[in-house]
Amino acid sequence: MVVEYHNQTTESTDYVENLINKIFETIDEEKNMQVIFVSADEIREINRTYRNKDYATDVISFPNDEDPESFGDIFINLEKAFEQAAEYGHSYEREVGFLAVHGYLHLKGYDHHTPEEEKEMFTLQEEILQKANLKRG
Repeated sequence: MVVEYHNQTTESTDYVENLINKIFETIDEEKNMQVIFVSADEIREINRTYRNKDYATDVISFPNDEDPESFGDIFINLEKAFEQAAEYGHSYEREVGFLAVHGYLHLKGYDHHTPEEEKEMFTLQEEILQKANLKRG
């Protein structure tokens, strides 16, 4: 799978791009996806505009139904990833990886509205992160 990156922050994202590439190199997919790094203010605006939720979230994904070559776009708030890593007591790498995989699985049609859906999605998420050696804690 090809992952295209777009950095809309003032920070360098080379490190996290390499991390995400390593995660997705184990996944055999024909389609590509885009990962866009945004600030807390930008993701708050996206969340407000498209989901009617007025807060800065950590990740939002939008499938691309018009381009058969693309799964879609994943917007990641790296500021929130840093905060959540500290809050959850695991590495920044684990948190960024989690957000990227979480967004990817949403693009593939997985969701977590019911306990059954959540179990399926989170099990697959954990399997992908384990393969990339991004363990909890």
